[in-house]
Order: sequence, then C-alpha cells, then structure tokens
Amino acid sequence: MKKIEAIVRPHLLEAVKNALQEVGVVGMTISEVKGFGRQKGHTETYRGSEYKVELVPKVKIEVALPDQLVELAVDAVLKTAKTGKFGDGKVFVASLVDVVRIRTGEHGEQAL
Repeated sequence: MKKIEAIVRPHLLEAVKNALQEVGVVGMTISEVKGFGRQKGHTETYRGSEYKVELVPKVKIEVALPDQLVELAVDAVLKTAKTGKFGDGKVFVASLVDVVRIRTGEHGEQAL
C-alpha cells in the first residue's frame, strides 16, 4: 500500500479529482495549503501598491492506494496538473505500513 500526496494549483482540483476517480481511486482527502518552492512566491499589485506574496495558495490531495493503482494515479495527476510553468506542484509517494478502518476494525487493503 502507498500514500500519494499531490500538491497542485487550486483551479486544477476538479480536473485532478476526476482523473483520479477515473483510474479507480475511491476516496481522497483534500486540504487547502500554502507554501513556496523554487519560485519563492510572486509579486502582486493591489490598489496601486506592489507587494510580495511569499506563501502561494495550493491544494493538497491525499490518497491511500493498493500498489497496483499507484502508477496510474501518479500519471493521472501529472497529466492533469501540468501547465509547464513554475509552481505546478509536486507528487510524493510513501509506503504505508498499515491502514485501519475505524468503523469495522479492518486492516490493510481491506480498510481502503
């Protein structure tokens, strides 16, 4: 089992969510987050004053998957979230030792 965390642009959330559902992802957690990468934020103008935005708003999508769906899910995120510009985001893949469904007490892939 693996956990995928994808940090993407907020306006691409629906497209990424739909692409993940099409490859068989049945559940996900979505959070609004802020951060910066190599671009170190950007500047904006508000009422004639320029100011620096250091923490850029992003969306984090977290999914837990059986191993056979990992490559399909990563490819789905890459295809839908890529704009080719700085700030497209990242995809992290980590191994899960165990998953437990609270309601039933099921462990492992049965809990997904």
